[in-house]
Amino acid sequence: MVKKSRPLRAGVAAVAAIALAAAGCASSDSAQPLKRISAPDFAAALRGRVSIDAMMAHLTKLQDIANANGNTRAAGTPGYDASVDYVAGKLRDKGFDVQTLQFEAHVFHAETGSVSVGDRTVEAKALEFSLATPPVGVTGPLVTAPDDNPACNASDYGSLPVNGAVVLVDRGTCPFAQKEAAAVQRGAVAMIIGDNVVEEHMGGTLGEDTDVKIPVVSVTKPDGAALRLTSGPATVKLSAETKTIQARNVVAQTKTGLTNDVVMAGAHLDSVPEGPGINDNGSGVAAVLETALQLGSSPEVHNAVRFGFWGAEEIGLVGSRKYVQSLDVNALKDIALYLNFDMLASPNPGYFTYDGDQSMPLDKRGNPVVPEGSAGIERSLSAYLTSVGKTPQDTSFDGRSDYDGFTLAGIPSGGLFSGAENKKSPEEAKLWGGAADQPFDPNYHKSTDTLDHIDRTELGINGGGVAYATGLYAQDITGRNGVPVREDRTRHELGK
Repeated sequence: MVKKSRPLRAGVAAVAAIALAAAGCASSDSAQPLKRISAPDFAAALRGRVSIDAMMAHLTKLQDIANANGNTRAAGTPGYDASVDYVAGKLRDKGFDVQTLQFEAHVFHAETGSVSVGDRTVEAKALEFSLATPPVGVTGPLVTAPDDNPACNASDYGSLPVNGAVVLVDRGTCPFAQKEAAAVQRGAVAMIIGDNVVEEHMGGTLGEDTDVKIPVVSVTKPDGAALRLTSGPATVKLSAETKTIQARNVVAQTKTGLTNDVVMAGAHLDSVPEGPGINDNGSGVAAVLETALQLGSSPEVHNAVRFGFWGAEEIGLVGSRKYVQSLDVNALKDIALYLNFDMLASPNPGYFTYDGDQSMPLDKRGNPVVPEGSAGIERSLSAYLTSVGKTPQDTSFDGRSDYDGFTLAGIPSGGLFSGAENKKSPEEAKLWGGAADQPFDPNYHKSTDTLDHIDRTELGINGGGVAYATGLYAQDITGRNGVPVREDRTRHELGK
């Protein structure tokens, strides 16, 4: 059982509220840690100041921005630039020194492709940053790797006649770029990756910095199994292109608190091109932004708090990764923990915390990197949800959101999540209400991810959790639910 948070006493709550209200008047050059009330009391007071109406006002503004810019706030569009200006402006108005850090990103676009063998043709989805084929496609003998063959190294193909062939391999444990490189080394002209679970389509990326040599597509598990029963020449057709864009992150930090034990909270600011992204991820932005505004630029906190609003998440977690890559080892060690908030108000709501203690079955969580200290963050967030009457469930560190760059760099991480395209199970519907066997967010990555489809109640609960966790660790990163002290932190620079 997790311990419930200590209830906020009325007298201390008043003191906490006064301390928070006065935060904007504190000296901007203060470098001394201040700790006048307990961490749980401070966290509860901050939570109480983050209202649903205020978060909805931010979401309304993001919806207005999308409406004025072709129904999107995707990175590289005027809608994204306007979103950056809105968030940065709000933070500056509260006295924060704000950085809008520019970076370069590669945007990949592809139409639905196909694989044809004889009289059978199946749909194929490009792996991000795949090469395109000529209009007539790329053709070669179909060579299938055995089911138990990872195809991660050139030697895995043994004596198979890969040169000049289209190879069919199963999704496995090594990166897709490694599979592509192994096939290229053996002379393959195209690669098909068969999914290893039953889902509508398989997502995946070869990586924006990979020197891709051949077209790489994925097919569903049933289609992959059917192709294995065929023989003869295979033709892969794919229309795809990669463009380079400029985008920005928004980063702001409190002027008070220890700068060698920074508590960081973040959310991605961009939407997909297909829609305005109000749940994904306006909801996370609204909660993190309002937490920052209510905390203020110079609060009485023990540890400095840094807020990050990431660009180009939807095209490969680019902004957050670029940010982590920009930090040297000492700057990485200065970050005590990272809190990630991506989708907090799904219309068929779930209440998930990232699996910091690795209690999920291995087949559900893969093999993620989960640094020491992440379990304590999960316990804190689980205790918060329990205290507001919601039974938390685990969600895996599956590399699908901006925590990934931080965890790979060894930074303890955690966060809340309301569910995306996966369907709510009957057991989850009993826990949280809503519709079983329906997606948590049926509008995920669609034009209908609008203000009209936000669950206000869940936004209030999860948004309160953002404030609570931020306030808690701003005052204390020690104890049962704490993270390693700086001397014990092991950090490495991602991608260097």
